Amino acid sequence: MPAFLTTQQALALFDGLPAVPLQAAQGAWRGEGMHTGHPLDGLLEACHWHGKRIDGPEHVHPLVFDTLSGGTVCVRPAGVRLGIAAVLRFPALKSRSVGRVVQALLPLLATRRSQARLRMVETRSRSSATIVYDRLPIHDALRQEDANTLLGLMDLKGLDQPLFFRLRRE
Repeated sequence: MPAFLTTQQALALFDGLPAVPLQAAQGAWRGEGMHTGHPLDGLLEACHWHGKRIDGPEHVHPLVFDTLSGGTVCVRPAGVRLGIAAVLRFPALKSRSVGRVVQALLPLLATRRSQARLRMVETRSRSSATIVYDRLPIHDALRQEDANTLLGLMDLKGLDQPLFFRLRRE
C-alpha cells in the first residue's frame, strides 16, 4: 500500500471494501493515519494517538493516546473542534514539539466514560459499523480490509474532505 494516496484513490479503496458488522468492530485497535493531502494529516500522530477502543455498541472510546509514562489513556474529545480550527489556521501546530505538549496535557482530558457509540450507518451507499461521537458532529465510518485491519473515514461536519485512518487489531 502506498504511503500517500489522493482523496479520490482513498475513496475508491474505501468504496471497494466490504462493510464491517458491529461485532467485528469490537476490540482494541492501534491507529495510524493514511495521508491523502488532508490539512489534518499527521495531527493525531503528532499528538501520540494510539487508536480506538470499542467495548460494545454503547461503549466506544474513539480517542486513545499514548502517555508520557508509557501507558494509554482514553480522552474526552472536548477540545477537538477548537484544536482542528487552530491547526487549519496554523498548520505548524502539527509539529512533534506541540504534540509533546499535548501529550503532557492528556491527563486533564482523561475519562473512563465512553465518548461514542457504534452504529450501522450508511456512508457512500453502504451501511457499515460507524463510530458516532456523543458530543461532536463526527462519524468514523469503517470498512474491512482484512480480519484484523479496518479502514476508517472520518466525516466531520464542516470539513469538505474526509480524513482517512487505519485500525489494526491489538
